[in-house]
Amino acid sequence: MMSDLDFSVVIPVYNEAAIVEGSIRELNARLSKLGKSYEIIIAENGSVDDTAKIVQQVASEISTVRLIQTGEPNYGLALRTGIKEAKGKYIHCDEIDICDVDFHRRALELFWGEDGGFDMVVGSKTMKGAQDQRPLSRRMATLVINTMLRVTLGFKGSDTHGLKAFRRDVLLPVVDSCVVDRDMFASELVIRAERGGFRVVEIPLKLEEKRTPSIQLTRRVPRVLSNLAQLVYVIRLKGK
Repeated sequence: MMSDLDFSVVIPVYNEAAIVEGSIRELNARLSKLGKSYEIIIAENGSVDDTAKIVQQVASEISTVRLIQTGEPNYGLALRTGIKEAKGKYIHCDEIDICDVDFHRRALELFWGEDGGFDMVVGSKTMKGAQDQRPLSRRMATLVINTMLRVTLGFKGSDTHGLKAFRRDVLLPVVDSCVVDRDMFASELVIRAERGGFRVVEIPLKLEEKRTPSIQLTRRVPRVLSNLAQLVYVIRLKGK
């Protein structure tokens, strides 16, 4: 699919009525200053509050904003669907409580700069230079899951979940090859890009907590472990 858009920003949302409108409007205002053409895709997934209604209203006012809905609380499915719907040459994955325009700017510079040629840019919360100001429990969860990915799947990077950007035409087949959804889809995408020999570069992020997570950490643990076991089986044992 050919497109004149420079990049698409895909943001899964679930029960984010309290912050979604302000976050979208601020993100759009700041992206407009980059001098590139773009779209913002809000992938709402199974919210039981007014998130979808609010986003629909914002989209009716701002032409660069699109709402898609997946109908069930599933982060990975929402992200995958948003990626498949995206029209930009580059696809940037963001979080509604982050909306880091500096990451998007740096990613575009890496794609288009003299030292470019990268296929994927990953925003790392743990590499040297990163400033992760989230609560200790969330920082420890990131450390644990990244360690598990290194031990079980040979992951060589420092982070997988969160902000990332990639060339749509190059990485879309990798998206199609991913087998898990929910919390681990984003991690599988990065790991498959690395294992596939694509040119992946990491850049440090600065993060702070803007609101309590919409899904409690303890509720995510069983799903993460199940997804990880599935990944180990498919990638390590079946070689797919």
